[in-house]
Amino acid sequence: MTKLILPAAFALVATPALAAKGPFFSLANTDFIVLISFLCFIGVVLYFKVPQMLSGMLDKRAEGIKAELDEAKALREEAQTILASYERQQREVQGQADAIVATAKEDAEAAAAQAKIDLETSIARRLAAAEEQLASAQASAVKEVKDKAVTVAVAAAAEVIEAKLGKSELEAMNAAAIQEVQAKLH
Repeated sequence: MTKLILPAAFALVATPALAAKGPFFSLANTDFIVLISFLCFIGVVLYFKVPQMLSGMLDKRAEGIKAELDEAKALREEAQTILASYERQQREVQGQADAIVATAKEDAEAAAAQAKIDLETSIARRLAAAEEQLASAQASAVKEVKDKAVTVAVAAAAEVIEAKLGKSELEAMNAAAIQEVQAKLH
């Protein structure tokens, strides 16, 4: 700390004001010369309108900064508008996707219900066809049994009649039956 105080003390002791000797308004007095130089410098600065140039430059700079701020504000508003638009579009697309999923679920449920109905109809049709085939087979079997029974009965009756009647009486009965059939057909 003392190292800093000591040079500062020498700087105060060795000032130009202490070096000037004599009357103040003399060219030998350095304070007077410095004052005149300073006033000339201020005059030249004022003559060339440096303060106005500096204030103009500062005004231009301020206007540029203001324009950049306005542009940044406009860009920010535009970005917010675009963001809102994208968010709205995202909500719309999400809504459409949800609607598509809901429609697909409804379609799948309807298709499953229709498939169930179709399966039940097919099963009922097959059962009806099987029952019909069974009834047909049963009727066919009954008819076959009746035909066999009739054939056996006719054969048995023929044997019984043949055994009880003679050959000539059989031929007469056959001829009478043929005539009767012919009469009915014509």
